[in-house]
Amino acid sequence: MLDQKVKSLAEGKNFAAFTTLLPGGQPMTHVMWVDADGDHLLINTEVHRQKFKNVSRDPRVTVTVIDSSNPYHYAEVRGRVVETVGGDEARQHIDKLAYKYTGQPYDAAAITSERVLLRIAPDRQRSAG
Repeated sequence: MLDQKVKSLAEGKNFAAFTTLLPGGQPMTHVMWVDADGDHLLINTEVHRQKFKNVSRDPRVTVTVIDSSNPYHYAEVRGRVVETVGGDEARQHIDKLAYKYTGQPYDAAAITSERVLLRIAPDRQRSAG
């Protein structure tokens, strides 16, 4: 279950640093839109992206959500991708995120492969600020 401080930051209009492990073991980090449900952090990507290939091979990830109004207020979750969801649910979720961050639906022309929703279960979580 997500800590309430983590969930609150992830549900706000805050960006996250999403770190996965490359095949050689080096970390790779992307700035991402983020969301949460009661138990998981949610990241939405596409199946052709390196980050998806990384979590398909090694589900261990770190997500740091940074408060857009105070960068010293953040939450870090170290955990695992425990489920991937494609199809309509992932496509609807990217629209939800787009509305949250931009106020409009996601640009369908920007989708080059299948959307996929990553559900991340926390192993460790902490917040500061």
